[in-house]
Amino acid sequence: HGVLVDVDHLKAMSKQAGAEVVKLEAEAHAMAGHAFNVNSPKQLETILFDELKLPVVKKTKTGRSTDAEVLEELASQHPLPNKILEVRSLTKLIGTYLDALPQLVDSTGRVHTSFNQAVAATGRLSSNNPNLQNIPVRTPMGREIRRAFVAPEGCLILSADYSQIELRVLAHLSGDPILVDAFRSGDDVHVRTAMEIFKVSREDVSKEMRSKAKTTNFAVIYGQGESSLGKRLGITRDEAAEFIEKYFQTFATLRKYLDDVVEKARTGEGVHTILGRRRFLPDLHSPNRALRLTAERVAQNTPIQGTAADIIKLAMLRVDERLTAEKVATRMVSTVHDELVFEVPEGEKSSVGAMVKETMEGVMKLEVPLLVECGWGKNWGDAH
Repeated sequence: HGVLVDVDHLKAMSKQAGAEVVKLEAEAHAMAGHAFNVNSPKQLETILFDELKLPVVKKTKTGRSTDAEVLEELASQHPLPNKILEVRSLTKLIGTYLDALPQLVDSTGRVHTSFNQAVAATGRLSSNNPNLQNIPVRTPMGREIRRAFVAPEGCLILSADYSQIELRVLAHLSGDPILVDAFRSGDDVHVRTAMEIFKVSREDVSKEMRSKAKTTNFAVIYGQGESSLGKRLGITRDEAAEFIEKYFQTFATLRKYLDDVVEKARTGEGVHTILGRRRFLPDLHSPNRALRLTAERVAQNTPIQGTAADIIKLAMLRVDERLTAEKVATRMVSTVHDELVFEVPEGEKSSVGAMVKETMEGVMKLEVPLLVECGWGKNWGDAH
């Protein structure tokens, strides 16, 4: 079916973004003390390490690295690295979306992405030409790009998004009593986590505590170690190790589940999702420690992320069956991670909204309820 695109909106954005890049480049030149080619890694390397005398973070075959990771690390010592990151991020958005999307629109004004079944190892669908799955959602520019995906006259866009599906799957798989109780009682799981870790009452959970708890909850899903958690929380590696230790003392059942997954996988069973998608991890026996640790992280994450992928695919099938059976004019037009996007005639809004939510929430029976949040708008940005 494809998604309708407002090409004029993208062209206007491209013009605006181009002007912004020129402004950012001028600011970068001022910070460096002279003009230089912002897109030249060689010139940037000379400015950062020879002129500004910033510490070398990592070396490559061709010299001293100026990749994103390096610039993020140097950002606290000088404003230039951050400015370069801004330029790169904006330039990428212009090239990947603002200028590229209008070229991909067909004669009906729609763009048709390709969904790949067998690219992402976790079992998630991936998309390319264009990739609709990595439009940044947290930046104002990313949100603005989503506004270019619009509903035709007389229709609305419905965005139906599984709320915290990976944490819910983790609660189901691990059976951790605190996590299960939080989701069953409709609690804010990050506030509940903060209450447990910091040993405070609900009223005393600060924004910062909730934010730390949230970061740690997701770090557990993705198997992040203390150094990456430390970076994300802005604390030392030792403090992060202590924080993780405290977290797992609180969620002891969760800790046991994650350890058991790795142990079972080591005995040669591989790992699998609730519905039986299997993934084999020979690197669990690798003599190379880095490869082994990566395989352990993958072993812990696959049943969680893979089951979430299975659930969204089942939801696509079930919802499509119901749309067909009920002979409505609503069309499913896209999917991004845990979200399904529909084009809905205004007259079908109330019946289709309720049907989509009910179908998606009932697609698999877990120990905790699945929750779907629905948003509406004339475009995808407003609906999301």
